[in-house]
Amino acid sequence: MHKRILYAGTVAVALLAACQATKSTTTAKQPVVETLGTTPVPAGEFAYVYRKNNSSAPEYGTRASVAEYLDLYTNFKLKVLEAEQRGLDTTQAFKRELDGYKQQLAQPYLTEKSVTDQLVREAYERMSKEVNASHILVRLPAEPTPADTLAAFQKAVALRQRVSSSANFEQIAREVSEDPSARENGGRLGYFTAMQMVYPFETAAFKTPVGQISQPVRTRFGYHLIKVNDVRPAQGEIKVAHLMIRATPGMPKADSVTAKKKIDELYNRLTQRKENWEKLVAQFSEDAGSAANSGELPPFGTGRMIPSFEEVAFKLQTPGQISAPVQTPYGWHIIKLIEKQPVPTFEAMEPTLKSKVAKDSRSELNKAAFLKRVRTENQFTENQAGKDYAFTKADTSLVSGRFKYAAPATAATTGKASKGAKKVEGDAQTLFSIKDKSYTVSDFLTYVQKTQRPRPGAEPRFVAQQLYDQYVEQSLTDFEKNNLENKYEDYRMLVKEYRDGILLFQLMDEKVWSKAIEDTVGLQKFFTENQSKYQWENRVQGTVISAASPALLTQARQQLQLGRYAVPRLAPQPIGFTGNTDKLTKNASLPLDGLTGALQADTALSVTVTGRAKKGEAAGIARRRAAAVAAYLTSKGVPASRIKQTTQANAAANNTAVATVFSSNTTALEEQLNAQNPLSVQIMQKAFAKGDNKVVDELMSRGPGSYDVQKDGRYYTVVIDKTLPAGPKTLAEARGLATSDYQNYLEKEWIGQLRTKYPVQINQPEVDKLVTR
Repeated sequence: MHKRILYAGTVAVALLAACQATKSTTTAKQPVVETLGTTPVPAGEFAYVYRKNNSSAPEYGTRASVAEYLDLYTNFKLKVLEAEQRGLDTTQAFKRELDGYKQQLAQPYLTEKSVTDQLVREAYERMSKEVNASHILVRLPAEPTPADTLAAFQKAVALRQRVSSSANFEQIAREVSEDPSARENGGRLGYFTAMQMVYPFETAAFKTPVGQISQPVRTRFGYHLIKVNDVRPAQGEIKVAHLMIRATPGMPKADSVTAKKKIDELYNRLTQRKENWEKLVAQFSEDAGSAANSGELPPFGTGRMIPSFEEVAFKLQTPGQISAPVQTPYGWHIIKLIEKQPVPTFEAMEPTLKSKVAKDSRSELNKAAFLKRVRTENQFTENQAGKDYAFTKADTSLVSGRFKYAAPATAATTGKASKGAKKVEGDAQTLFSIKDKSYTVSDFLTYVQKTQRPRPGAEPRFVAQQLYDQYVEQSLTDFEKNNLENKYEDYRMLVKEYRDGILLFQLMDEKVWSKAIEDTVGLQKFFTENQSKYQWENRVQGTVISAASPALLTQARQQLQLGRYAVPRLAPQPIGFTGNTDKLTKNASLPLDGLTGALQADTALSVTVTGRAKKGEAAGIARRRAAAVAAYLTSKGVPASRIKQTTQANAAANNTAVATVFSSNTTALEEQLNAQNPLSVQIMQKAFAKGDNKVVDELMSRGPGSYDVQKDGRYYTVVIDKTLPAGPKTLAEARGLATSDYQNYLEKEWIGQLRTKYPVQINQPEVDKLVTR
């Protein structure tokens, strides 16, 4: 059963694309399916939501299905009712959020569905081909005057005659094209398919035969002459798998180097040693989403992946072929070709194409068709006399963007158009009407003052016509938008779902979600009362060492016993002292401050400071130098317990001390052992539950001890220190699950309180109407 609708409010607007053709709403009084306190719930509302969210379920229409969903819906409506009683629907924040959603929800209804469908089908058909074309551009200003447009068109016509009689289109493009890149590429654009160029350009390119030159084509950039060089079938989609080692741009240099070593080693093992792809992906790939599926990714086409990844992937030709490591912002990848696929089916691409068409320049065709329809449906009527009068107000101030207008006190405001009324003159006269709503000259001139901007070189009447067209378009769109809830049931119900969802979210956060996190006393009490639900199964505490060879395994075991591992990359340069003294030089603070930062950032680190003295220096100078370094570090907040001091007599270097950094973390030991091969050794120390490690799983029943195992080409030592019996978890160990359960408990208790506050009365005959089997 689809229950998610009961928490509506963040539903993807894209799901509305097919909702336009719906039946009109009705204002007739409806029966109720239930009453919450004194608040009725319309039967039609519940029936609509039930059908929408359950019609594809196998149990749809059964008594059990209807009853279960009514119970869920009742709980949902009780929460919304409580939010309304508390006035949450009257706040400015709520109104702003709902208005934002309404703007998004309205978009699919402010288009012409039949035109959209036609444009989507056309785009799909074009995506089966890729066109290679060149062009020459004659630019137009952003807002060209009629004179600008005519001059550019005439220039384009003349150029077409020139290039049609010449064999060297590229040379002419370099000389005359106003596309700056033409100087370098001779106007060549390479291969492209649908949705990659502005629509008029795309259309001309797809309709012009190979080797021919189009008529001048107008786009927002100017006029183009397009020569089609070639047409080929589209590349389609490709399916690949990958093995990834993470390496982000901001990571430490040492980690980045390690990642590169790992990917190179894996590539060597795949190509030189012919090791199994699936095994290496499962063991080493750091893309958790694909590693469990042999690294496979969903099919993709041009432009849908990181360019560096996509370029290498499409160059693979034979299924099973493996690429060299390629870097993206996410890390290093080795790519394996699985198959190349043709362009997906129309059904598969339709949702994506609809979204692209809505944002593409071809949407202007849709917009024009929509405006034409709403003009007719809403009985748009223009008053030519009013329009002519309004245009007499246009002067040079409008061209400069400084037009000022103050509505006369007697001017009529937008309102009902009255039949048989006395003729109105001047600014109060009607400019146009939409159904029974009049828009006056005064309304238009007020709009002009607010939206004007400088349009140098234009004629005042031309600017006035542009603004008039914009005002008519906006007025028609706003009129249609304001009537959507009356025209379309789907829209009205969806707005209601979003409204209720926003209210529900606010109250649920207060009463359940945030409360469960902040109410630590209540959470602890709930956890204690339900301790039986939070139990460990049998576990073992121990260490697992995995190595590429027996020799590496032995080395790892021996060094692991030390419990303290050098980290050479963190060691600073030798620390200098003045002359034959124990006084730090001015430059000594730089390496010491770097060392301090490392020690403060990682509490597993410690340092051994070795004061050095050469033969003939004062007695005790080496010890005092070590002490001086230790004193500097402690003055910066490093605990003395993490600093060890030693000395070295008869040292070759003058006036210095050296610092050696150690870590108690086994990752430092791994770093040492993996210096030559990043996959040599892996070490884990933890409590292992069943399923955490397949080698440990096989040894759990044997109890404490040390076990050597060879499996899948790796060598393991598993040390089980002790068996941890089944028993209760602490709250810290079970916090995530316990918090979720506590939230469910709080919600259940709250719903019980709401049912008491707002008694629920079911109208069973209306419920029974939905039981169809």
